[in-house]
Amino acid sequence: MKIYRKYFKDKLFLKIIFLFSMITIVTIIIFSYLMFRSMSDAAVERQLGIQRSAVQNINKYINNKYESVQNMMRDTYRDAELAFNTSYFLEHPFKDYIEFRLNRNDSSSTSDTVQIFRNRFEDDPDIAALMLYSASLQQLYVYNDFNFKIISTNAARSLVPDAMYAGESSKVSTPNVWVRKTIEMPESPMFSVRIPINNNITLRNIGQLEVYFNSEKIWNSIENYREEIKGRIVVLSGNGDVIFDTDGSFYGDRYPYVEQINSVYDNDVTEEGDSIIKLTDTQGGYTVLSLIPKNELAGTYRGVRNTIVLVSSICILFAILISSLFIMNFARRTHSIIQFTRKVKNGDLNARIAETKDDEIGQIAKSFNEMLVDLNLYIDRVYKAEIKQKHTEIAALEARVNPHFLYNTLEVIRMRAVSQGAADVGEMIYSLSMLFKNYVQQKPRYTLKDELEACRMYLELFRIRYKDKFSYEIICDKQLMGRTLLKMSLQPIIENYILHGMRTDGIDNEITIKITKIDEDLCAEIKDNGQGIPPDRLGQIKEALANPDEYSGSFGLRSIHERLKLLYGAPYGVDIKSDLGRGTVVTVLFPDLGED
Repeated sequence: MKIYRKYFKDKLFLKIIFLFSMITIVTIIIFSYLMFRSMSDAAVERQLGIQRSAVQNINKYINNKYESVQNMMRDTYRDAELAFNTSYFLEHPFKDYIEFRLNRNDSSSTSDTVQIFRNRFEDDPDIAALMLYSASLQQLYVYNDFNFKIISTNAARSLVPDAMYAGESSKVSTPNVWVRKTIEMPESPMFSVRIPINNNITLRNIGQLEVYFNSEKIWNSIENYREEIKGRIVVLSGNGDVIFDTDGSFYGDRYPYVEQINSVYDNDVTEEGDSIIKLTDTQGGYTVLSLIPKNELAGTYRGVRNTIVLVSSICILFAILISSLFIMNFARRTHSIIQFTRKVKNGDLNARIAETKDDEIGQIAKSFNEMLVDLNLYIDRVYKAEIKQKHTEIAALEARVNPHFLYNTLEVIRMRAVSQGAADVGEMIYSLSMLFKNYVQQKPRYTLKDELEACRMYLELFRIRYKDKFSYEIICDKQLMGRTLLKMSLQPIIENYILHGMRTDGIDNEITIKITKIDEDLCAEIKDNGQGIPPDRLGQIKEALANPDEYSGSFGLRSIHERLKLLYGAPYGVDIKSDLGRGTVVTVLFPDLGED
């Protein structure tokens, strides 16, 4: 209560600031929280989408490899001769197989089992090794590093025969350690696909086809997501062995959390808040698993959270600061009115409130000022009224006398020049006086004829001055002469040529004014053969026409262009083209306003 009585009780503006600040802070906090929830959910969903896409791409890659091994045997069975040769190859020694083909005069590579599987090995760069196992001979036929080897695996001296028939066939798994050592494969990340081979006539099992694929090639399927993947992605065989691991720490070992993984759904969240995405391929017997720890998933929207907190803090600061400055300014203006009323109360009738704004306080201030003005008028009405009347009469008299005085003086000078034989001087003075009369004379309607006459008078002055060095031509259909036109819409262009474009040392200076009608518009083209405009200066002039508020140069052209734009709209105005040393063409487009 003490704080309220001390700071807020009798201070309306502080109450307003406090209330507005509370409303602003609560509103921004609620809005920021809702925005954070929306953006964080979107960031999490985007990350989960990336993980799903990566899991699906890995599954698609492994499934394609699985299908490619299946297709090897399907293609073999579809070709009767190749199937027969493959059965003979696995049931007889390699030497007998060679003699068998020679006796049949079979030289075709399409029916040669050795060559066919060599081609299969060479066609897929992801294959690390391809093996054909003969059950009756207990031999391995190995394609490895583009070499073909025959390895004996007698059951009395090797565990390979048992390993070949251990576990389920036609499943994706890790390579058997005994088989891998027998064929001398390095301990690099690989996964195996094994297919049983049957005699196509007796349907008896005669061996196995086993293909080792390089697990590191799985990275190629998620190359587009490599930098964005969070957590860990692993591929597990049916018995829980790790076929592929993005972290590389579990490869070849049994995954330690197999039991927990088997109990979760395809998309689930653990009790610790970790997100799991699981995709199981029942045909290949493998599982692709994505596990994202809670803290890493939170990292996807940590930057959003920090940004929202920063922006919200800045918004709160500026909202309170700006509102406080505005209200304090309002309070200062109110206090100035209170001080003013005290001055008037003390008899200072000349006091005024310095207020220029039109809001409520400004209107109050203006009302006080107007009241004092009226009060002073009542006091010295007669004295000030008489002085003002005299000043008005003098100003009106000067406005009427000055133009006529100058015109009459020019006419006296012209007559004196003619009387003394200076006819060209008299003609120049006449043109100047008529030009001046045209400018100061007020007409109810200004026409194209008036503007062209003003241009002609102006050009005539310089034609007389430069004699044979300068000529001009005005081309206009007589039917267009009565069209209504803006005053001073062509003469400034002529003046620009005289001041800046004409070559005073030349003898062929020429300017042409041509008026034509284009559809519903009038087009004035002013063409000269003067000095032209340098490209950089031409660019500045065009920029000044496009942005009249930012440039102060080219007043004449800019004035014409801006007046046409303001009165008639964007299609109308001035366009300028120039070739340095050859001349300039200025085009002015007017609306055809017709004749009154």
